Amino acid sequence: MLEWATEYFRSRDIPSPRLSIEWLLAHVLQVKRLDLYLQFDRPLTRVELDTLRPLVQRRAEHEPLQYLTGFTDFYNLTLRVTPDVLIPRPETEQLVEMILKDHPVDTPVAGSADDAVRFLDIGTGSGCIALAVKKARPDWQVTGIDISEKALEVARDNARDNGLDVTFLHASLVDYIPLQKPHIIASNPPYINESERGDLPIEVRSFEPAAALFVPDVQKIYQILADFCQNQLSPGGSFYLETHEDHAVSLLSLFDRKPLSGRVATDYSGKSRFIVGIFEQ
Repeated sequence: MLEWATEYFRSRDIPSPRLSIEWLLAHVLQVKRLDLYLQFDRPLTRVELDTLRPLVQRRAEHEPLQYLTGFTDFYNLTLRVTPDVLIPRPETEQLVEMILKDHPVDTPVAGSADDAVRFLDIGTGSGCIALAVKKARPDWQVTGIDISEKALEVARDNARDNGLDVTFLHASLVDYIPLQKPHIIASNPPYINESERGDLPIEVRSFEPAAALFVPDVQKIYQILADFCQNQLSPGGSFYLETHEDHAVSLLSLFDRKPLSGRVATDYSGKSRFIVGIFEQ
């Protein structure tokens, strides 16, 4: 099965064909990928084959592996993912790393004084950012907002499955006013122009939720985020935003205005991926 499916996926131009069948077969057999090679000569039962075949066929149509198995790993968490939420990317893990590095354990967060640190994740989707931050900083008050009720269902399931106390709210950024101003704001908003849809891999453009990917005007969504940070961020607080590598520099001016002070940060590939900054007191 490993050999046959690898060639089958390769003939259908599936990225990483060997990894694809390893992932699916390990999922069906409920073993680790390494165990496949420790049991290489093990016959598959008819039940296992009947379970595997439709998954192989769906993968051959370029459906993402994470949607086929229903799970993905993100920053020491195992998260449910469905077609109602984006599949978390390594760049978003780096966004979490930046937040945690800038705010070490037992170090006061600027602007929080003696209050519990309030963290807001805008456009939370699967809840990956909010949940990863909460796991690493359990004393923080973490909230995630999203306009998609279906995405929030996934996020709440992930919070329950991982035993994490995070508040998830149905809210639009335009209308949302937090009861208390957050000390840290993070967001991975939709940042791909509609005109670029055709340039994306089939796995992305045909299966992941369009509302979480595409916007008619990238500048407008970050203008709304800048206004929100200016009006709702606690003085002395900070913000961390993911964006398109082609837009970060041009968008920086929206966040580099008093009282906000922003800068562009690169990802591990050296691409301009993040806009980070503070609300100057």
